[in-house]
Amino acid sequence: MADEQPFERVAESESESDVDDSRMSFTGHLRELQLRVRNSVIALLGGFIVAYAFKEELLVILLRPLLEVWAKKAAADPEVFGQANLNFGSLVEPFWTYFSIGLWGGVFLASPFIFYQIWKFIAPGLYKNERRWGMAFAVASAFCFIGGAVFCYFLVLPAVFDFLLGYASGDLASIKSALGSEYRLAEHSVALKPTLFVQEYLKFTRKLLIGFGIVFELPLFIFFLSSIGMVTHRSLWKFNRWWIVLSFVISAALTPPDIVSQILMAGPLIVLYNFSIIISWIITRRREKRDAALNTA
Repeated sequence: MADEQPFERVAESESESDVDDSRMSFTGHLRELQLRVRNSVIALLGGFIVAYAFKEELLVILLRPLLEVWAKKAAADPEVFGQANLNFGSLVEPFWTYFSIGLWGGVFLASPFIFYQIWKFIAPGLYKNERRWGMAFAVASAFCFIGGAVFCYFLVLPAVFDFLLGYASGDLASIKSALGSEYRLAEHSVALKPTLFVQEYLKFTRKLLIGFGIVFELPLFIFFLSSIGMVTHRSLWKFNRWWIVLSFVISAALTPPDIVSQILMAGPLIVLYNFSIIISWIITRRREKRDAALNTA
């Protein structure tokens, strides 16, 4: 049964030596942490070198959602949206922009190895039948993290850019009130045109991509907690209404300060949480059936 339930904590099937062997002293934990951090930094450095070599290609990829929305806006209002340009306000801004692209690109490339190192650090506190799933944890974690960023790239960024660029106007001096009356506030037109700076744009985009990558780790996190018996589908369901409120708090912390990106993140958080309840229900039911069989044996 232990082989069929690799993530479930079965106290009856584990000997005391399984737990004792995994215990470390405080200095041992520090040495283990130093080793895992060192390995993660090496992996990140390798990912950075690869990503920096393709920094211009990555910049174009990151610009694609903006340029597509910009092209649609320019077709409808060419006076406000001319040729799309990214500006920089200081001489060092392009350098730091490409450096940032290489660094965060390296994070994504090295994410499977980094997650594996995280698992290797927490594995000594688990039972033997749980420790061997380190590679599966690393792959699943990287898949969820990158999957969240891909979801953001194709669905969230275009919607957010379309909303924010919608505030541009060709003539603010001529306004129309909610009652239908038109007013002219100045003789000459006053345009509200977007001027984008490359570093600010990448900062905005990076925050959304990383935020959604973290959010999509939720099912895996709850799967892990359910497997070791820390949560059940019953407790998760009771917390569901509070999770709706907490989802908006989390989205406000992980997204730029605009309502569209916050709603677009809170929605997946709520959906993923309820999907995780189903996962927890499956795991809890299997564990309870196993425990019932052991008690009747």
